[in-house]
Amino acid sequence: MAFFLTTPFLGFMYYFIPKAANRPIYSYRLSIVHFWALIFIYIWAGPHHLLYTALPGWAQSLGVVFSVMLIAPSWGGMINGLFTLRGAWDRVRKDPVLKFMVVGVTAYGMATFEGPMMSFKSVNAVIHYTDYVIAHVHTAALLWNGGLTFAMLYFIVPRIFNTKIYSLKMANFHFWAVTLGTVIYVIPIYWGGVTQSLMWKEFTDSGTLMYPNFMETVTHLIPMYAARAIGGTLYFVGVIAGMYNLFSTMKQGSLTSDEKAEANKAEFQSDTSKGSSFHRWLEAKPTQFTVLTVVAILIGGFVEYIPTALVKSNVPTIESVRPYTPLELVGRDIYIAEGCVGCHSQMIRPFRSETERYGEYSKAGEFVYDRPFLWGSKRTGPDLHRVGGKYPDSWHYMHFMDSRSTSPGSIMPSYPWFATRKIDLDVVPAKIRALQRLGVPYRDGFDEAAIDDLRQQAEGIADGLANSGFDVDWDSHMVAVIAYLQRLGTDIKAQPQAEAASDDTETSTASR
Repeated sequence: MAFFLTTPFLGFMYYFIPKAANRPIYSYRLSIVHFWALIFIYIWAGPHHLLYTALPGWAQSLGVVFSVMLIAPSWGGMINGLFTLRGAWDRVRKDPVLKFMVVGVTAYGMATFEGPMMSFKSVNAVIHYTDYVIAHVHTAALLWNGGLTFAMLYFIVPRIFNTKIYSLKMANFHFWAVTLGTVIYVIPIYWGGVTQSLMWKEFTDSGTLMYPNFMETVTHLIPMYAARAIGGTLYFVGVIAGMYNLFSTMKQGSLTSDEKAEANKAEFQSDTSKGSSFHRWLEAKPTQFTVLTVVAILIGGFVEYIPTALVKSNVPTIESVRPYTPLELVGRDIYIAEGCVGCHSQMIRPFRSETERYGEYSKAGEFVYDRPFLWGSKRTGPDLHRVGGKYPDSWHYMHFMDSRSTSPGSIMPSYPWFATRKIDLDVVPAKIRALQRLGVPYRDGFDEAAIDDLRQQAEGIADGLANSGFDVDWDSHMVAVIAYLQRLGTDIKAQPQAEAASDDTETSTASR
């Protein structure tokens, strides 16, 4: 995702900064190096989000190496953008377009330095799964992506409508609201991320977790969430002011629906070296340029994906791991649709602090039937990979109806509609057939029996809830999600010999 939020905005930077500053790009050659190095290296860096997880070690190491290499083209691009403003810095003080561009490009440089630093394993062990990652992303998203977007609009809208910006004061207010709003937004998150990590990893002198209850970290961070809300509100107020300013600019001008394309020849003759001439030729050949770009992007993906997919030793199988039952599949889809994966990870790393808190660390073989896997990258709530069997079904029911009834201090929203919303049974056989095509070993013809299997398991859960005083229909979302959660992390606790005695182990509800 970061790749697609970076490369298009670099195109905006290289086009609009020279236009707004009325200066040629500082170094055309550096822009070429920046482009090709960035698109080749960026895809290789993806595994730096998955350090210490069940991802093969060689892939993690590749991610670290290429992440560090990414600093060079990224900072080359930032320097190229800022140096293009040489001779125009006196205008930055007054021109909101240049202000947004300067702050945006600077934020790009900060984020592209911070990202590689976060890929070092020693740093990643501290900040991953915390709010620190969120602060890093929002620094770039709010100032780099947002700032360049606002700069582009303030530059182009008056020209399209043959007028001037409606209010320079309002544009400057927009700039300061966005800039200060971002600062107020991200600093508490950076601070909170480090605080989270230190609290999660703290042990007492006797060797037990200092803060064994996850909610202790949640309640500690609430003031920081409040500060984050203030910063976000200020940013939003600035955006509203900017929208009003742009709309008023359009209203006072007259639209130019078509304009003759013009270019300054001298601008394209500043570099006549052999390499530059070749690239000028390549830029005029969109098909060839697109093909070469796609090849450069895909090389890293192929090198990292193909061995993982084809070499079985990269994903060691576990005999006791079985596919999800139809009810668990439905519950998993609801879990994804409701955004639960945004706050809960399903990946316990091999750190003492995590195994003490959550249970045995996660193995790659446990996820062979997950389409897609839900390892996650953020823990607003606790990791759930070993939650199966930890609490009774009634606990989960109460937690979804009112999370604070079971977890005082929780900021998780309630999901009362789980108890009334019905499962779409008609799509269940199709889910089974789709997974069979992807290699999940359901027995032949199981799709025809899937609904019966689902109902048998669901009625068992519904009956148990009824015995606890909670009346819920067997085909409700509540029952499906509970079934999925109770399954998580339980496969490695199973006994392979006992499971092998059943012909239909992979689909039988009874074996659960």
